[in-house]
Amino acid sequence: MSGRPGRSGRSGSQAGAGDLLELVRSGRAVTRGALQQATGLSRATVGQRLDRLFRAGWLREGAGGPVGSPLGGRPAVTLEFDGSHAVVLAADLDTRHARAAVLTLTGEILAERAGTLVVEDGPEAVLGELGRWFAELLTAAGHRAGEVCGIGLAVPGPVDSETGRVVQPPIMPGWDGYDIRGRLSRAFTEHTGAPAVPVLVDNDANLMAYGEQRTGHPDCRAFVLVKVSTGIGAGVVVDGSVYRGVDGGAGDIGHIRVGADALCRCGSYGCLAAVASGGAVARRLAESGVPAASGSDVRDLLAAGHPEAAALAREAGRRVGDVLATVVTLLNPGVLMIAGDLAGTPFLTGVRELLYQRALPRSTAHLDIVTSRLGERAGLTGAGALVVEHLYAPERAEERLSALGV
Repeated sequence: MSGRPGRSGRSGSQAGAGDLLELVRSGRAVTRGALQQATGLSRATVGQRLDRLFRAGWLREGAGGPVGSPLGGRPAVTLEFDGSHAVVLAADLDTRHARAAVLTLTGEILAERAGTLVVEDGPEAVLGELGRWFAELLTAAGHRAGEVCGIGLAVPGPVDSETGRVVQPPIMPGWDGYDIRGRLSRAFTEHTGAPAVPVLVDNDANLMAYGEQRTGHPDCRAFVLVKVSTGIGAGVVVDGSVYRGVDGGAGDIGHIRVGADALCRCGSYGCLAAVASGGAVARRLAESGVPAASGSDVRDLLAAGHPEAAALAREAGRRVGDVLATVVTLLNPGVLMIAGDLAGTPFLTGVRELLYQRALPRSTAHLDIVTSRLGERAGLTGAGALVVEHLYAPERAEERLSALGV
């Protein structure tokens, strides 16, 4: 593995400081000698390019590694990414709630806040409030706004990753085509006084899947996460990268037609989300006299052991499991993770019942069906990781190093 170049595919004299950083961050080459071997660069050239990374504060020397020669000698000094030179801001929007945090570059949460933010209030108000949250969180974490290198945002709708704009989101009225990146960047500056920083936006299920796969299942080559809350969406990670489709619409399984006559919030009839989401279960409970208005209310009822909520969650799980039989057959994942408000035993039982009944044994022979490990922090973790991977990718790293004058 140590002989692989960085993601940019450059090797030999073309390998720059960003490529060396990628090799160190990935663990494929963590000594000067290993970097020489991986890139074919001379010792002097490796030293010059590492010097840029040291001066930027991006790399540091770690403990000495094992002695490589049977004759003994001084152990090689290892190199490691210094995650303390900057911080990342991340936020995860649901339909009525939000969570925000300050994270280190290695994903540790330094300060966190959760509270009510209603997406139907519109992007101007919601993103402005997030800017205020970020300023308060930085103070709580003991970090200056100038230390922030980027912001990641998870939203409950399909996102065009090239523009960061949501595209015809069924449960985000007023957000279609809105310049989320620009508004959140301005809100950050307005509330902190710091210069603008890059803002990355992606679908919440995508970022939850990214966070969960990286932290808990790094060796899984095909990973699927299904979030069942107010709506239903899936995130797919293949060979370590989020699969988004041609314009961000991949994974929108909540709008697969399942033959029911229920009206969905997207305006169509018979969508999976209209009959099996947390919102759909809440409506059925309310119709029978149980106070429930959202997926989070259903989650609370399930936690309290409410029998009718449990029965409806299991039924919803069976409907989702029927659709997931096709998803599993198509993608052949190693891990299928259930997350969101309904991710508990009743729903998971229903999913398993129909999935194993409908999918071919070949498709499920090596499949693990699990629930979220990161819980409500999955979206934050994925959003933070998305920013770091973007900013420290080889070519982008070269641009940033040049801008820093090192």
